[in-house]
Amino acid sequence: MAAVTSPFPSTLYKFPISIHYTSHPPILSHTKMSILPLSIFILLTTTAASLQTLNTNTFVNPKLPPITFTDSKKNEGSSELVNLRYHMGPVLSSPINIYIIWYGKWAPSQKLTIKDFIRSISTTNHRAAPHPSVSDWWKTVTLYTDQTNANISGNILIAGEYSDRKYSHGTHLTRLTVQDVIATSVKSAPFPVDHKNGVYLVLTSGDVTVQDFCRAVCGFHYFTFPSKVGYTLPYAWVGNSGKQCPEVCAYPFAVPGYMGSGGPGSLAPPNGDVGVDGMISVIGHELAELSSNPLVNAWYAGEDPTAPTEIGDLCEGLYGSGGGGGYIGQVMKDGSGRTFNMNGRRGRKFMVQWIWSPVLKACSGPNALD
Repeated sequence: MAAVTSPFPSTLYKFPISIHYTSHPPILSHTKMSILPLSIFILLTTTAASLQTLNTNTFVNPKLPPITFTDSKKNEGSSELVNLRYHMGPVLSSPINIYIIWYGKWAPSQKLTIKDFIRSISTTNHRAAPHPSVSDWWKTVTLYTDQTNANISGNILIAGEYSDRKYSHGTHLTRLTVQDVIATSVKSAPFPVDHKNGVYLVLTSGDVTVQDFCRAVCGFHYFTFPSKVGYTLPYAWVGNSGKQCPEVCAYPFAVPGYMGSGGPGSLAPPNGDVGVDGMISVIGHELAELSSNPLVNAWYAGEDPTAPTEIGDLCEGLYGSGGGGGYIGQVMKDGSGRTFNMNGRRGRKFMVQWIWSPVLKACSGPNALD
C-alpha cells in the first residue's frame, strides 16, 4: 500500500489545559452537529524558583510504522488486503486466436473500430502505436503465469469472423443461448472448433437484449459446455449498450440522469460512437480476465469460483492516475476534445480501464504519471 500523507504531526504535545463546558458537551449525530457555548481556561502557575512551561517531549509508539510522506500517485486501488491468488488452473499462454461472432446488425465502421482495438493488443504487430499504447496496456496482463511459469501470450490474432445477421436465436439471449450462438457459428463452418488456441467473442448489436444486461452486467466470460458446443471453449460476450443503457455500460461517455448538471458531464468518445467506444473497454476487461482465468480456476480473488473477483473487476472505473471514488483519473484529449488514455494502430485512440498488476499490487495502466 502506498504511504498515506497524514494531516496530523508526528509529535504529540501535552498541554496543561482544562476544558470546561458551561453546559452539556457538543452532541454529534448522523444528521447534524450542535455545538454549545464552550469556555477554555488555561491555567499557568509560577513560583519564585521556576516557570512551568509546555512539555514538548516527543512520544513515539514503537508498534506503529514511522509516518512517511510521498508524492507517489501509484495508489489507484492499491491494497495489501486484496487476496488475488492463483488456483493452479491454466492461463492462455499459447498464441491466442480470437473468433468474432457479430450477432445482429453491425455497421462496417463499428466492426472496424473493434477489430482495430483487438489488433492493437498484439506486441508482434508491425504497426506499433506510440506510447501509451494498447499493447503497453496488455503487458500488465502478460505478467500473469501458470504453474509452469509460462506467461499469458502477447500474440493475439483475429483468426476468423462470422456474421449472424438473421438473429438465429432471436433478439433476446440468455447466458445459455449465447452458447447456442457459438454452436451455430461453428456448425456453419466459417471457422473451426479451435479448442487449443481459440477464444470466441460474441458481440451483440444494440437491438439485442441479453439476460442481466444493463442491470447487472455489461459483458461476461465463461467456457462452453460440451453438451452445447461439443467442446469446452473459452468465450466472452459483450453487448452494445448505445441504445439501451449507455450511462451504465458506456460511462463516462454517457452519465446517469440523476447526476444532472451537478456532475462532471459526459466525455466525448475517442471514435465518435458512444456504444462502441463503451464496448471497447468492456472487451478489454473480458479478454484480460478470460486470458488469466479461462476455466475459472486460475487467477481470482475470493473463495467462490462461481462469483470470482478477477483482474479487471479490481480496477473497474479506473482509467488514469489519481482515479478512484467515482473519478476516472487523469486522461487525455485530442485536438477535437475527444477523450482517450491509450493509442492503437492506424492512429486510433481508445479509452480502456486499467488492470490489476500482480507486481505492483495495484491497478496499472500505460498512461500512469509515475
